[in-house]
Amino acid sequence: MADRSLRGSGLGSKSNADPSGVELAPRQEIGFDCPRDHHFTVVFAEEADLPAEWECPRCGEIGRRSDGVVAEAKEVKPQRTHWDMLRERRSLEELEELLAERLGEIRGDR
Repeated sequence: MADRSLRGSGLGSKSNADPSGVELAPRQEIGFDCPRDHHFTVVFAEEADLPAEWECPRCGEIGRRSDGVVAEAKEVKPQRTHWDMLRERRSLEELEELLAERLGEIRGDR
């Protein structure tokens, strides 16, 4: 049986290509500081949009960029309520009519 053993390259994705002619894309390192005084760097492509915050790999807190770049404040939309969505579909007159019908059914059942 020993002469019939299987040979393979193992589990996972392993490249058998020669890495000698490979050119890596231009990269840049950006430093981040965690509120718990951890400093870490993350490598990004040069043409990437750089984030102002990144999760600290040691503690999970949100770290801010060391070079002082601050995230732009996003415009917050007010949350749509059930009433808002209902008013998009029905007028007040229709809603009053439906309410009167339902109240009539409820009162008639008793």
